[in-house]
Amino acid sequence: MHDKIIVLDFGSQTTQLIARRLRELNVYCEIVPYNRFPADDASVKGVILSGSPFSVNDAGAFKPDLSSVRGRFPLLGICYGAQYLAWLSGGKVEKGDSREYGRAVLQPADKNDLLLKNAQTVSHVWMSHGDSITGVPACFRIIASTDDVPAAAFKIDGEPTWGVQFHPEVFHTDDGMLFLENFTGICGIKKDWTPASFIEETVRTLKEQLGNDKVILALSGGVDSSVTAVLLNRAIGSNLTCIFVDHGLLRKNEFENVLRDYEHLGLNVVGVNAAERFYRQLAGVSEPEQKRKIIGKGFIDVFEEEAGRLKDIRWLGQGTIYPDIIESLSITGTTIKSHHNVGGLPDKMKMKLVEPLRLLFKDEVRRAGRELGMMPHLINRHPFPGPGLGIRILGEVTPEKVRILQDADDIYIRMLREWDYYDRVWQAAAILLPVRSVGVMGDERTYENTIALRAVTSTDAMTADWAHLPYDFLARVSNEIINKVKGVNRVVYDISSKPPATIEWE
Repeated sequence: MHDKIIVLDFGSQTTQLIARRLRELNVYCEIVPYNRFPADDASVKGVILSGSPFSVNDAGAFKPDLSSVRGRFPLLGICYGAQYLAWLSGGKVEKGDSREYGRAVLQPADKNDLLLKNAQTVSHVWMSHGDSITGVPACFRIIASTDDVPAAAFKIDGEPTWGVQFHPEVFHTDDGMLFLENFTGICGIKKDWTPASFIEETVRTLKEQLGNDKVILALSGGVDSSVTAVLLNRAIGSNLTCIFVDHGLLRKNEFENVLRDYEHLGLNVVGVNAAERFYRQLAGVSEPEQKRKIIGKGFIDVFEEEAGRLKDIRWLGQGTIYPDIIESLSITGTTIKSHHNVGGLPDKMKMKLVEPLRLLFKDEVRRAGRELGMMPHLINRHPFPGPGLGIRILGEVTPEKVRILQDADDIYIRMLREWDYYDRVWQAAAILLPVRSVGVMGDERTYENTIALRAVTSTDAMTADWAHLPYDFLARVSNEIINKVKGVNRVVYDISSKPPATIEWE
């Protein structure tokens, strides 16, 4: 069992980012709800209190009992976490005249403090709070300030407890990684959480967990299920059977290409072409959620039929990753969403679940895949929705619409690679709109379809900005699509960010 740092989640949007930054330092950490500190804390070396959307003065603010934590472990409160520590000790936290949001200049008052060790004399930090500590308890020693926040960072005398009213986890805080690394040093935790150590430990655990049992896994062609398959294959070899279902809504030639990739990896894969079945079930359906449900149920039906042909399958493998686990429960314990990986199968099929990636973030999954020697184009593949092109064809799905979108999407993705933009964006897609417009081709009037191009930059898909692709690139893509894809005479580019828009259109 790895030594770890526990991040107590008070509901901040950047809680996951705290954990990811610690993992980047090769330090193992886990996120738990603010009121669920693990009973077995033998491996805990430090604790971080996250930010929160609440004010400590709100009636519904999260106010856990920290008596079993303070003084026993090194403790770092961030934003709300820092203000809560001050409030607990009798300090005063009040709403400021204006919300403190954005960059501020941090001025260390004690350069010898362990948290600020080696920090720049003057550096930028990121503030995001409406309250501020206005009355500092007697046992608090201020170790840094900004022009507007006198108690930007503090140390509590007599215990290994620190608080900062800025966010060290965000990119905009210049010395943020340094502060977090200094905290890990205070905790005395080993920096041994690496892709190689994860793979070694996971394969060993899988061998013990599965023995000679047989496992079935649904492959999507994406990075999560692919890395899951390779890990399971290392542990149990031929006892793993993978099923890759082509619902007719994959990218152009993707079924054949992915099967070829999996063959190179030495996986035992059953490919199922079920396109016509899905087209029949989707005929006449335009409502997005209904399309999703039809595709999801159809996938389960095909998967079950194939699984039924196999004998003695005891385990269902899933590519569940850590954000799925975190987001499946709110900090109050209420389910927000169920795991999206082959949802509904485990109970129905009476199998036990095996989820080798359940402790990894997406970037760590990719690091593990590279360590496993997987091909870069599999590891760096953009996220692709389970319903596939079914939710990128707005309105009814037909084979002809699929053909149009596959051809347009193929040109777009190919040119992103050729122009060296594919790896610079988080996700890119072509969308077939239910819009036809007048055009002119070869002196003839046309009345054909519109393709929207979408490309976003992101780190975790929770927020995303539209990718600022060059005009000359977009012009070339538009020209290529209109000239080569029969049925398209207009191309537009989506410049909406998330929020308020979403990455997918349906």
